[in-house]
Amino acid sequence: MTEVFRAKVDVSVTVNGEQVEARVPAGQHMIDFLRLELGLTGAHASCEHGVCGACTIRVDGQAVRGCLMLAAQADGAEVWTVEGLTDSAAIVDLQEAFVARNALQCGFCTPGMLVAAEELLSKGGVLTRDEIREHMSGNYCRCTGYEAIVDAVEGVARARAQDENGAGTGKGAA
Repeated sequence: MTEVFRAKVDVSVTVNGEQVEARVPAGQHMIDFLRLELGLTGAHASCEHGVCGACTIRVDGQAVRGCLMLAAQADGAEVWTVEGLTDSAAIVDLQEAFVARNALQCGFCTPGMLVAAEELLSKGGVLTRDEIREHMSGNYCRCTGYEAIVDAVEGVARARAQDENGAGTGKGAA
């Protein structure tokens, strides 16, 4: 093993609202840091090439593939996982819509889908189905056929837009 792979680096990152200080292998991917070091197993490691979206997390407000980012690159960043977005109530309405629309089956892709959808929804306003499909196109699902996922995201976008106009108690993104 080369020295690069054995080298350790210090990182300071805010994960789901909590400050984390750690010494990690220089080549450790963010998804592995979250899953193995912090026990946050919601995001899944799957293709490990940034293609499937199962490892999607939010870093400084942007959806990021956890398998393509090194933990060291997150130094100083704010990271949100599906667990943190759930605990903060940022995606409760989205989760409820996924269940109501049967937008999940095996559930493997669901955490990445939820994080990607929340990034899109955090921009506010009513979205077209084409906008939703385009944004979600980087997250693969082998079970649902996507229609129910688009239905769920579209429904939440409409509900949040109504809430923004004073008709309810909208849920915000973390």
